[in-house]
Amino acid sequence: MPDPVTTNGTTSAASALQMLERRQQVLANNLANASTKGFKAETAFARLMGNALAVTDTALDLTAGTLTETHNALDVAVESDGFFVTQTPGGERFVRNGSFRLDPDRRLTDERGNAVLGDDGPIILPSGTVEVDATGMISVNGKPQQRLRLERVAAGTQLQHEGGTQFVPDASRQAVPPGERTVRQGFLEESNVNPMRAMTEMIEVLHRFGAAQKTLSAIDSARGIAVTELARPV
Repeated sequence: MPDPVTTNGTTSAASALQMLERRQQVLANNLANASTKGFKAETAFARLMGNALAVTDTALDLTAGTLTETHNALDVAVESDGFFVTQTPGGERFVRNGSFRLDPDRRLTDERGNAVLGDDGPIILPSGTVEVDATGMISVNGKPQQRLRLERVAAGTQLQHEGGTQFVPDASRQAVPPGERTVRQGFLEESNVNPMRAMTEMIEVLHRFGAAQKTLSAIDSARGIAVTELARPV
């Protein structure tokens, strides 16, 4: 078993600087995606290790963003919990951004060109008027085609953020029953980032970072005096 790390003023201040730098990166990414449809903010928090050094962990804030009406028939949003499912080169992914479109083969895709999945796989729609009901059933000219796949994860699950608005499903994924869905056609979910709060937190972190830097500089100066002055022969 390795010996425990002995903390002192220098290691504690350096740990604080690393923690604050990571928190600032998270906040900056949240702010940069404040207008990204379906984006979910990350929350950074400090966690003490066994050696009393602080590290920064992150957690997804899955709070729903506000819905904006677009009047676009291929835009859909989820009022309840759950995610749309897409097929990407890396496997299936969850998304809340329901800004969909049809490719040249009339396959329903997301903004990245990934196929949007229904209960029977990729969704291909014929020409005509598209309607989506509250359960996610897509109809064209009144004829049902496929129901959008909508899945959720267990409460408290931390999904891996990937590519801005994509999330990697975990083993707790399960289908949302049609009766528990509230899908809105012609709406998109906004980012759940509060820009003013994010900016305020960034300023607060900046002030704390400056204080930690001053602490580290003071400790370094004190050590310099101890080496150059206190050890000098009288």
